[in-house]
Amino acid sequence: MHRCGPAVRHGTILAMDPAAKPLTGRVALITGGAKRLGRAEALALAEAGADVVITYLRSRKEALGTIKEVERKGVRGLAIPCDVTDPKSVRAAVAEAARKFGRLDILVNNAGNYETVDFEKLTLDQWDAIFASNVRGPFLVSKECLPHLRKSKGRIINLGSLGGLRAWADHAHYCSSKAALHMLTKAMAKALAPEIAVNCVAPGMIDLGEKAAAEFMRRMARQTPMQRNGSGEDVAAGVLFFATAPHFITGQIMFVDGGLGL
Repeated sequence: MHRCGPAVRHGTILAMDPAAKPLTGRVALITGGAKRLGRAEALALAEAGADVVITYLRSRKEALGTIKEVERKGVRGLAIPCDVTDPKSVRAAVAEAARKFGRLDILVNNAGNYETVDFEKLTLDQWDAIFASNVRGPFLVSKECLPHLRKSKGRIINLGSLGGLRAWADHAHYCSSKAALHMLTKAMAKALAPEIAVNCVAPGMIDLGEKAAAEFMRRMARQTPMQRNGSGEDVAAGVLFFATAPHFITGQIMFVDGGLGL
């Protein structure tokens, strides 16, 4: 019989401690964690007690600001420059993170690119660049982290997209790359079990307050069953779920889209 609910010991119900930090003592590495969704994920994992390492490519100022916010939550933080498409850069970043904190428990492959291009105008360089950041990057960083994650029986969380499920005409290269990342998640889950759990959070329409997209976001909110667009905190909650969920949960893709993909 399966039973959900509060723990019971000798007839007494044990309440969950609201101040519990489920990731205390764990170290999380978030690629592209300086701003936007990566920043929200970094703050959520720090709030849960994890020490947080973020990588950045060009956003050094924002990365240092995010780390200051992370450290205000009483955990340790570190920002490292890294090009996730470059094996040497990835190797150096992972080595520095492991040297600084002595372990790695959670990898969030958040870094990636998004681009709108008419199919007829889509160039080979644009195609290759999107696949380099959105598929090659998670592959390279995951491989480099494997020894540390195997040792800690850790977790890999990829950032997919509703575009990996639904075809968007002006985003053929982006949608294709995210579909590939979804499949990579499943293949890695089988290949890396039982030591490492691998899952994917796939956001739908996430409103990050960009004025240029305001009208588009209002239109998409009306089309979404939950009648609003998502937030960075919604996506971060999905990442936190996989970071703290039973290790038995692996190979899953969680769409954080308010029902837009239904």
